[in-house]
Amino acid sequence: MIILLNGSINAGKTTASKALCRLLPQTAHVEVDSLRDFIAWMPLEESIPINIQTALAVTKIFASHGLNVVFSYPLRPEDYEYLARELAALSVPVFCFTLNPGLEIELQNRGTRELTDWERERIKYHFETKLATPEFGETINNAGQTPDETAQEILRRIQSASVETNAAVVKLP
Repeated sequence: MIILLNGSINAGKTTASKALCRLLPQTAHVEVDSLRDFIAWMPLEESIPINIQTALAVTKIFASHGLNVVFSYPLRPEDYEYLARELAALSVPVFCFTLNPGLEIELQNRGTRELTDWERERIKYHFETKLATPEFGETINNAGQTPDETAQEILRRIQSASVETNAAVVKLP
């Protein structure tokens, strides 16, 4: 199973991904942002397609070895369409969720994270351009949830979708 976890900066993608990895057996977390370090000298807009393509290759390798994968990144519609097209060839279910606790919450320092001015401006940009509220996947308002509660909600929604479509998905906790 592959879970695409979308959302703006500071929406909770990384902590929810880590919680999903704890709850789901044999699950890898592919955090696209971590790939940015390899080409940090490149302007962000130029690096995004390369980072997504690289993360997709890693995702496919993990999936080919029978692992579940949580793929986390702020996805633009064209990124989602690309991933959906590429992942359709795999024989594993793919689910997409957007975490959106709301602009005011995302602009706050949460946990140990100290937002930079650039990150705050980027969050505003994500909301202005509707990246934080896309028309693909399911949106979860995780404002009042712990990362574990968000992960459990994601798993409940996957289980529900799997029952409705008779899809074969790993047994969820």
